[in-house]
Amino acid sequence: MKASDILAKIDHTLLSATATTQQIDTLCQEAIDCKTAAVCIPACYVSHAAEKYGSKLKIATVIGFPLGYDTTISKVISARQAISDGADEVDMVLNISALKNGNDEYVTQEIAAIKSVVGDKILKVIIEACYLTEAEKITACKCVTDGGADYIKTSTGFGSGGATHEDVKLMAANIGPNVKIKAAGGISTIEDMKQYIEEGCSRIGASRAVKLLKDKMNEDV
Repeated sequence: MKASDILAKIDHTLLSATATTQQIDTLCQEAIDCKTAAVCIPACYVSHAAEKYGSKLKIATVIGFPLGYDTTISKVISARQAISDGADEVDMVLNISALKNGNDEYVTQEIAAIKSVVGDKILKVIIEACYLTEAEKITACKCVTDGGADYIKTSTGFGSGGATHEDVKLMAANIGPNVKIKAAGGISTIEDMKQYIEEGCSRIGASRAVKLLKDKMNEDV
């Protein structure tokens, strides 16, 4: 597997509370140079990135982040604003509390409501797997599938744990055929990235990938 093959599946990510415009510009330029799948940035920077870099890269942002318990209407408004500002992809955090309360219908309907706003843009649903039991993870897979999302995503990177290979395998076995997988959170080695891709991940959220791979673009890694 070449470094460029991995980079093509990377969401080059900076979601720090202290992220500056200069850091976002650096992130976007790195993404363009390395041909990553997208950048994932705070919502307040989406319009800036869209205006400055336009068609040169795909822009993703997060909503309901990182805890997921915003009301549905606030998530819908955030998603609508993100798309209006120029986002190509939206990564939403699932309502973990509703899932744990057994309110699967609420979770599914919320995902569907946000997908209706995102439209033909990409919607990824972060289930924050570190907080869920195995049964809850399986239920989350059903909600994400039935809600019409494009991706299920393991983690925010701000919870008590990140992506695990076990969770990715569980997701692969329980999502519908139209749902893809994104692993994110704590992915820090090339070997891990390769393994996640081999396990079926179409995207990887990582802040370290470009640093590790940018000087190996055409090399086997």
